[in-house]
Amino acid sequence: MRSPVLTAFIIATALFMENMDGTVISTSLPAIALDLHQDPIVLKLALTSYLLTLAVFIPASGWVADRFGARTVFCSAIVIFTVGSILCGASTSLGTLIAARVFQGLGGAMMVPVGRLVLLRSVPKSDLVNALAYLTVPALLGPVAGPPLGGFITTYFHWRWIFWINVPIGVLGVLLSLKFIQNLREQDVPRFDFKGFVLSGVGLLSLISGLSMIGRGIAPLWEVAAMVAIGALSLLAYVRHADGDEDAILDLKLLKIPTFFAGVVGGLIFRVGIGAMPFLLPLLLQIGFGLTPFQSGSLTFATAAGALVMKFTASTALRWFGFRQTLIVNGVISGAFLAACALFTPSTPHWSLLLTLLAGGFFRSLEFTALNAISYADIDPPRMSRATSFASVSQQMSGALGVAVAAICVQTIQFGFGDSALEARDLSLAFVMVAIISSLSTLIFARLKPDAGAAVSGKLPAPEEAAPAAAE
Repeated sequence: MRSPVLTAFIIATALFMENMDGTVISTSLPAIALDLHQDPIVLKLALTSYLLTLAVFIPASGWVADRFGARTVFCSAIVIFTVGSILCGASTSLGTLIAARVFQGLGGAMMVPVGRLVLLRSVPKSDLVNALAYLTVPALLGPVAGPPLGGFITTYFHWRWIFWINVPIGVLGVLLSLKFIQNLREQDVPRFDFKGFVLSGVGLLSLISGLSMIGRGIAPLWEVAAMVAIGALSLLAYVRHADGDEDAILDLKLLKIPTFFAGVVGGLIFRVGIGAMPFLLPLLLQIGFGLTPFQSGSLTFATAAGALVMKFTASTALRWFGFRQTLIVNGVISGAFLAACALFTPSTPHWSLLLTLLAGGFFRSLEFTALNAISYADIDPPRMSRATSFASVSQQMSGALGVAVAAICVQTIQFGFGDSALEARDLSLAFVMVAIISSLSTLIFARLKPDAGAAVSGKLPAPEEAAPAAAE
């Protein structure tokens, strides 16, 4: 067995590439919209198309890795993602950009979940929090470098280069993986649930695509309504299918485990609000306040920098307070920092804005680490691949929903004020709305037992919880 530390570093190379790609394109959206002659809000499709592709194909990632081997799938995914990046940079219209992002998503759907699965199978549960935190430290360098790098490239070169910088990173990831990652696979692989794959894929794709197309005249209202209805009916059909199929591609029985339910469902609600931030913040700073992409990126990198700092203290916080208390209190704090973005104005000192984003990123990172760890706290090894796929789908779906919900909020506020053009107040009030949504996740976390996930968090018992001393 290879060293978990080395495995984590190699997997983090893929995470670095994917996370940097997402933050780079967010910073460059206004410039891309101008070059392609599109409304900046319509460019949300460049974000959601990628996230939707992940949500559709991630369910198959666990089965594919078990069937063909983790290293084979991981390397192939990096190659597809890298080629997709090249195609994104060569796009000349919104349609070609969306198609390239979909192709890129095919690689991303296998790349990160399969990498995480390899790590989960090589680390004991008592070391899970530290392993996941260690894994994401190099990966968080992507969001730290992404906004200023993307802003610099967009301002002084051209936005197309924000995609082409993935090429050397992808080549490095493939070379390291071929040399150091074992080609782990299961001996007894169940049949592939093709019916469930189609139902879940059509459901997620139709539902979130329909929500993303609301407003801006992207599609007729009847078409949008039809997509939402088809998505909802397909997901209901999948629920009925999964109830009677032991090999269902998304194992809904996992939701009966309280810690997994909190991590997935509570995490979905929390991430819907947080997922709106990479979409709203660059628009507020660039269109609302008139900053250049480089100035915007130089400020928004603070969010990821704060997250990077938290990775070194997450295990200590969870050991002291446990999952339930951490998720509830920190969820409220994270929502408050998200709402605080509504207080930004063109005259807000940049140091004040920077500190707010830094602190917000710090607390959001703690919430993400806790959610990732508690999701697997009570999962037995045979179900780990299914749990990883399920949790990954939820995370990617929440990102797509976050962008869609943010766009709907902005358009609703614009309609209420009668704004024909995008104004700073439209974006500011949208921050308040998505912060409220994110904070609702605490209602799910409140259902956890005080000692939930103690084997993973290593929570120190309170004096009254300690076992009584033996009689002399």
